[in-house]
Amino acid sequence: MTVLSGEKTSSTPSQSPNVSKCPPNKIIFDHGKGEYVCLETGEVIEERVIDERAEWRAFTPEERERRARTGGPITGTVHDMGFATSIDYADKDASGRRIIEKKAQLQKLRKWQARTRIQSSVDRNLAQALNELERIAELLNLPTHVREEAARIYRMAVEKGLVRGRSIESVIAAAVYVACREARVPRSLDEITKYTRIPRKEIARCYRLLLRELGIKVTAVDPIDFIPRIAHALGLSGEIIKNATEILNKVRNKGVTAGKDPAGLAAAAVYIAAITAGEKRTQKEVAHVAGVTEVTVRNRYKEIIDALGIQEKMEE
Repeated sequence: MTVLSGEKTSSTPSQSPNVSKCPPNKIIFDHGKGEYVCLETGEVIEERVIDERAEWRAFTPEERERRARTGGPITGTVHDMGFATSIDYADKDASGRRIIEKKAQLQKLRKWQARTRIQSSVDRNLAQALNELERIAELLNLPTHVREEAARIYRMAVEKGLVRGRSIESVIAAAVYVACREARVPRSLDEITKYTRIPRKEIARCYRLLLRELGIKVTAVDPIDFIPRIAHALGLSGEIIKNATEILNKVRNKGVTAGKDPAGLAAAAVYIAAITAGEKRTQKEVAHVAGVTEVTVRNRYKEIIDALGIQEKMEE
């Protein structure tokens, strides 16, 4: 028997009028009968309790994962939502013995299992598109929640027939850009275009189509979102990030940021903050990391120091 002392366990008595009559520290759990019993009155508070814990023990995360008999969570980044199973290509059975006699049978089962996962043109479209999504997301180092949102947006586009007559790559690239804009993950359209075979103009057209047809509203890109990424890539300290953020907040109040490329503004702010803090970086280095040209960094740099009255501390 186990005495409940207020800690959270996997099995707790359900809330009922009887529970309040007995102090929590007087309730015990009888594992043999599956009952919650009060020590003072002997009253059975709840019976036939199902123990949802595993019947095996695990002392490390690796051991818990190895012994678990459930699959991964449901995910929209797979065309079948992660429900399907797969037959491993290992040539050994569960006991470690090499499979020889049924090797041909397993190959045939593996082939038919792969065929049955895709049964319609929609499944085929989703499988191809989500593979492309995974490739782009890996190259852009996107977090999981952005990948899930991009997959959700593409599924909505398929349901509305927006993919018909258009390239799968262009629509999935546009969905990735929409998801990045929604999650405020600093990825520019030029960066996404670099990892696809589709022209930037076509991706931008699909991007506007998704916003219009799916009713998605995204906020304007904030240049401050690009600052941590640029600073970390240049190996700058957290103080530089703070100072660059303050610089952009000041010039925003003066109206300098209106109509300017967010990445270029962030690059110029980081460049100025690095100069004033003594952690000098060249305009070429900053421009390369930010994905803009040196001319853009130089122009934004001059506009910011003119607006704030900052004296130039480094000769070009």
